[in-house]
Amino acid sequence: MNLEKMGDKMLVDLYQAGNDEALSELINRYQEKVYTTILLFVRNEILAEDLFQDTFIKVIETLRKGKYAEEGKLLPWILRIAHNLCIDHYRRIKRAPTITNSDGYDIFNVLKFAESSPEDQMTKGQTNDKVRDLIDQLPEEQKEVVVLRHYADLSFREIANITNVSINTALGRMRYALINMRRMITEHQIAL
Repeated sequence: MNLEKMGDKMLVDLYQAGNDEALSELINRYQEKVYTTILLFVRNEILAEDLFQDTFIKVIETLRKGKYAEEGKLLPWILRIAHNLCIDHYRRIKRAPTITNSDGYDIFNVLKFAESSPEDQMTKGQTNDKVRDLIDQLPEEQKEVVVLRHYADLSFREIANITNVSINTALGRMRYALINMRRMITEHQIAL
């Protein structure tokens, strides 16, 4: 029995019938795409590894219980689970994600664009905080697109795939997010 040539549905059925090798094949088949998607979202390798494991734990639990019913859409289903776990993580820590370098430091605090005075550094930090506060006030769907686009640097096609919406919907959410942020800046007379 050559598992590599089998389709996802057959492998799911085999796993649910007790064949653990079928699950191993599914994980091997999609682990790179799932891990890369999570890493692009969270920008932290250790956190990405944890969320990757949590994703497949959830996948395994759902398959074991026989609750998987989205035939032919296994990878998008797994990516949706991963995406939801990433969102849940950020909700738990109640702050906008930061862009971190390989050492785990916030890029906004590490990058030196030019010799800047302490006043310039303080102003830049305050501006970054204001922008993050504005993003936090957006509706969840709009905030999600802004984070994926500007913090994870994903294309709108990738955002559409991860959030399970059309590209036009992702673009529309970004447009409305920008409109809402501009409105908040004007209403609250925020200087950036």
